Amino acid sequence: MNYRTLGKTGIEVSEIGFGAWAIGGDAWGPVDDQQSIKAMNHAFELGVNFFDTADVYGEGRSERLVQELLKERRDRIVLSTKGGLMGHTRKLEPIYDQPEKVIKAFEDSLMRLGTDYIDVYFCHIWWHIEKETEAFLEAFDRLKRDGKVRAVGVSTDNFEYLKTFNRNQSIDVLQVDYSLSNRNAEKETLPYCEEEKIGVVVRGPLQKGLLTGKFKKGITFTGNDVRQHWNQSWFEEQVEKVEKLKEVVNEDRTLGQLALQFVLAHPAVSTAIPGAKTTLQVEENAGASVSPLLEEEELLTIRALF
Repeated sequence: MNYRTLGKTGIEVSEIGFGAWAIGGDAWGPVDDQQSIKAMNHAFELGVNFFDTADVYGEGRSERLVQELLKERRDRIVLSTKGGLMGHTRKLEPIYDQPEKVIKAFEDSLMRLGTDYIDVYFCHIWWHIEKETEAFLEAFDRLKRDGKVRAVGVSTDNFEYLKTFNRNQSIDVLQVDYSLSNRNAEKETLPYCEEEKIGVVVRGPLQKGLLTGKFKKGITFTGNDVRQHWNQSWFEEQVEKVEKLKEVVNEDRTLGQLALQFVLAHPAVSTAIPGAKTTLQVEENAGASVSPLLEEEELLTIRALF
């Protein structure tokens, strides 16, 4: 496993992390808690040290499972979690409009995680309300001052939200959706983060599994699977592109590993956090951490496809 510095924080993170949304069991179909714990432990054994969760994943279930990982190895893990959405359907009026409410959400996460500090704490933002922005920024300052967080950030795909949060160089890390099939972050967000020395955590690098090549046209997602909301024409177009991508894959990597290596090739990126529910998925994800990643000619071919 290779490691990178998380922006200006000085924190060293594995370039392949572990995204713990799926193990929450609320958006990706059925999960087995013991299998999830085994997957996280195996990731750690393979050199993964960055684990990302959120209070809203399974309404706390994911954080409680991550607690099992932290036992007796807390000082060897870079832990990030997010607050701002727990138990709420977002409405127009402010919900986290006071720093005390943010800190309460943070303390609740600490309890579920069984730790007394968080390495990276994110505002889980899907809205833009000035009162909440100010509440989070003030809470961030207090949490840093009290030694309860090492770094703070925002999870958003909106460039204007990012700049609003960072107007006084207030944040250290950004979590953003970036993949072969969603390259929007390349336009403004990633160059801005590179200039501001903001660490970048990439979520969705496998586009919810689509870029692994395991989906075919006509597949139906059911139950609580978030992928049932995909636009069908967009999905079929992406499947066709992934089929063409197979021409770029050599015997040394899988499609999923190529997709992960693509996002890691961007100089602004610190770590990518694909989700995993099994040890086999963990092994494939971790296998993307190799040097060198992709040759320039390969990158040009891939960019032309997507």
